[in-house]
Amino acid sequence: MRRYTIITMGCKVNRYESDGLAEQLETLGWRPADTQRDPDLVVINTCTVTGKASMQARQAIRKAIREYPAARIVTTGCYAQASPAEIAEITGVHDIVGQADKHRIPRLLDTYAPGDGGFPSPTKRDMDRVRSFESGDPPVFGSRTRPFLKIQDGCDAFCTYCIVPYTRGRSRSMPPGDVMAHLTALGKGSRLEAVLTGIHLGCYGKDLDPPSDLLALMNRIERVQPLPRVRLSSIEPQELTREIIDCVAASKVFCHHFHIPLQSGDDEILARMKRPYTVEQIKILIRSITRKIPDAAIGLDVLVGFPGENSNAFEKTKDVIQSLPVAYLHVFPFSARPGTPAARFADQVQPDVCKERAKEIRKIGMEKKNRFYEKFLGRPLEILVEDKREPTSGGLKGFSSNYIPVLLDGEDRLKNRLVTVEPFRLEKGVGLMGKIR
Repeated sequence: MRRYTIITMGCKVNRYESDGLAEQLETLGWRPADTQRDPDLVVINTCTVTGKASMQARQAIRKAIREYPAARIVTTGCYAQASPAEIAEITGVHDIVGQADKHRIPRLLDTYAPGDGGFPSPTKRDMDRVRSFESGDPPVFGSRTRPFLKIQDGCDAFCTYCIVPYTRGRSRSMPPGDVMAHLTALGKGSRLEAVLTGIHLGCYGKDLDPPSDLLALMNRIERVQPLPRVRLSSIEPQELTREIIDCVAASKVFCHHFHIPLQSGDDEILARMKRPYTVEQIKILIRSITRKIPDAAIGLDVLVGFPGENSNAFEKTKDVIQSLPVAYLHVFPFSARPGTPAARFADQVQPDVCKERAKEIRKIGMEKKNRFYEKFLGRPLEILVEDKREPTSGGLKGFSSNYIPVLLDGEDRLKNRLVTVEPFRLEKGVGLMGKIR
């Protein structure tokens, strides 16, 4: 029996695609490797969103080669698409597969043997010419209680720090009928929540014929209600419209949770990033959300140390975050990605300064998170209990619609169920402790 291991780096879309590869492999007779036997195949699904991510991808490839010298080493993902020559210099890599052919890896394995020179140069395919969306069939379930569903791929934004439009191509969308079929299959497969994800989710539908949009898809999901919960992943602020907010506010399905890329609290830095919004627009948006959905969790992406970010610009970012009713932060220190305009900007911020600023913002984020959680002490929350116990305490863990983690004691029969709990204590940095009502 052939065994495989998939190493996934980077974003939710990569994780969804890795789940799809795993399910394809198992359909063809492969099984996951375990402690009893090393894998015959290792797929490294890489990221290259920053210079650091590329370095980590190389480290992961070399580590896999060292640990599994007899395995076939297949590299794919954004780093494989952007820098195949760099990967080719690593002795022990058998195949380098670009984004356009990632989904074909399981079928190609039996066609092209390592001794034949590996797969046929798929990385040379220009992603800018890829216009069709690859809808996995059958739907991808993955191993998570709350599976991802990729409904959009690619990006047309070309922010100055980002390589993704070059590695994933232009924006393209899963047809709405396919989206509904996948969600329905997940619901029939005992999944109670799905997370709609994409590289540029707010652009969903613009490339379809006839054109559509995310709101139209959400309204269709709301009418059909193929499963109890649907969560939106990250959505750009300029595309998070009043109508989308109203849809979520009135919804019986969509979770009260928004994740928004802020990146900076300084308008000049936002302009240098080529971000199409201002700080004031962000403030208006977030206050609109909290006015219409008071219990909503709002998360922000923050990119610190962007070229030209002086101490004044950084202080503005801190002040903006402090002033906003946000629930948590994802903080990233800037790491120049070769091939992007920002990597060539002259006024780079020193790495140690980036690191220190990230530390400051993360501290603010932790304070914000604890304050948000505290608001729900003593208030009933419906949570979806994960199917794996929390490793430290051995207790159960679930997430509310507004993305609050709640830990509780309970039997295994509660796994993958929606239950109502009453939070009674805050565990800082962890979540709320609760008891079943």
